[in-house]
Amino acid sequence: MARHLITSALPYINGIKHLGNMVGSMLPADVYSRYLRQRGHDVLYICATDEHGTPAELAAKEQGIPVAEFCAQAHDAQKAVYDGFALAFDYFGRSSSEQNVEITQHFARRLNENGFIEERAIRQVYSPTDGRFLPDRYVEGTCPHCGYDKARGDQCENCTRVLDPTDLINPRSAISGSTDLEVRETKHLFLLQSKLQHEVEEWVSRHEDDWPQLASSIARKWLNEGLHDRAITRDLDWGVPVPADTWPELAAEGKVFYVWFDAPIEYIGATKEWADLDPENRDWKSWWYDVDTTVRYTEFMAKDNVPFHTVMFPATELGVREPWKKVDYVKAFNWLTYYGGKFSTSQKRGVFTDQALDILPADYWRYFLIANAPESDDSSFTWEHFTATVNKDLADTLGNFVNRVLSFSKKRFGEEVPAGGAPGAAEAKLGEEIARLLAEYEQQMEALQFRKAAAALRALWSAGNSYLEEKAPWLEIKTDKDGAALTLRTAMNLIHLYAVVSEPFIPATSAAMRQAFALPSDTATWISADEARTLTALTPGIPFTVPPVLFAKLTDEDLENYKERFGGSPE
Repeated sequence: MARHLITSALPYINGIKHLGNMVGSMLPADVYSRYLRQRGHDVLYICATDEHGTPAELAAKEQGIPVAEFCAQAHDAQKAVYDGFALAFDYFGRSSSEQNVEITQHFARRLNENGFIEERAIRQVYSPTDGRFLPDRYVEGTCPHCGYDKARGDQCENCTRVLDPTDLINPRSAISGSTDLEVRETKHLFLLQSKLQHEVEEWVSRHEDDWPQLASSIARKWLNEGLHDRAITRDLDWGVPVPADTWPELAAEGKVFYVWFDAPIEYIGATKEWADLDPENRDWKSWWYDVDTTVRYTEFMAKDNVPFHTVMFPATELGVREPWKKVDYVKAFNWLTYYGGKFSTSQKRGVFTDQALDILPADYWRYFLIANAPESDDSSFTWEHFTATVNKDLADTLGNFVNRVLSFSKKRFGEEVPAGGAPGAAEAKLGEEIARLLAEYEQQMEALQFRKAAAALRALWSAGNSYLEEKAPWLEIKTDKDGAALTLRTAMNLIHLYAVVSEPFIPATSAAMRQAFALPSDTATWISADEARTLTALTPGIPFTVPPVLFAKLTDEDLENYKERFGGSPE
């Protein structure tokens, strides 16, 4: 089987993420990783918190604690939420790790040796009160375009205009609040992306036809506009230090690498973190170095991260002149909106992942988000849509099927799988339909078409309900007890099949369905087409129990409570 390296966009350390962040990267990566593992592939799913940059320093300052302590606490808080969502990372690292420092500095040295880094003097805002140069985000003021008084020096969050610190009206230091600011000259390192333009274009041209249109169009847009040389260092206290053996003057000034430079390298760094936990059995380079044809690398991210991973990081890897693995497939997502408006971490608008888990178990959210993933266009979260989906697909189609079958069988035949007669025409017809739908599900999962995969999974669940309605064992038992037993045994085999193939979407529910049957050995990781046609995993006499209600139906009162708590619109 193939070896699959999977990464998702690194969640920024500053704050718990909203549902849009979850569905745009980590959750689909988890669903795909789980699916591949079940199909027997060797999978390594790596993610990490992105811990450097201005917002982390500012957040730590606001809390009155050292930035390292803030990041350690925030990492643990985020990891707890992702555990709650059952994200099965092989490793969830930290971009502040020693491993990432080591590899980032190595990349920088190699780029410099190859002539792709240049030291340049630039003019930057300086705060005499703070005694330091201020990165763009350390300068706040009033946006000249919309009048928003908390605009940052890089962008106004209110109107989204890109800004320069000198554009701001009444600029002030985000550290001290001082308005005594001046512009001084300082030196920074620049990555000469312009010299790598042609190589990046050639690399993208070899891959873009295989990528989703969203990913390829964004990459092509950046290339058509031309790659510009970009500063890769900042004046911050927190970050990967510029190595003194290569740039002693800048290192003495405390320069660190800019977050956009070191964060993608953390995918490699986190893999080394993982390997260093068990160096005798784990080889991090076997996933990243000189493995172009032996590892398939898939990245998951929302569209705002696409340029960094389809153009800028590949430029870095190409410039290093070493055989580091580059991405094969970029699964890009549009935005999930909240009633058509933007989720906002800073403005606490929309549903955040920790709040979601406080309301309902993870499987409710996992299924809804993937079934409505913003693949071809933006999609909107509304409480009305969420409630309807939970009730129709999860409670009625899947949950009710499981409960009806097991409760009725227990009542009429006891707590063992009944025997009944031999399968007939209805069972043969069902088997062919299940095999066809399973093949459709597999095809969509292989193609990373998550909404279509969810539709195929939903159709598998619906097929069981159609069979049950057609055979009507509650009527059948009055005239043909063996026939009713066969129907229920077949339906129980469907429940077992659902338990196996639904696991990528709803792992906790799948485990509950499996545990309902006391199989002496249940090692099934997937269901073959022949197994789907015959539905014979459960033989007569196997004990079973009726699990608790898998999915509770949401009421009108629930809906109103959610809307009252979070609002029925983005404002």
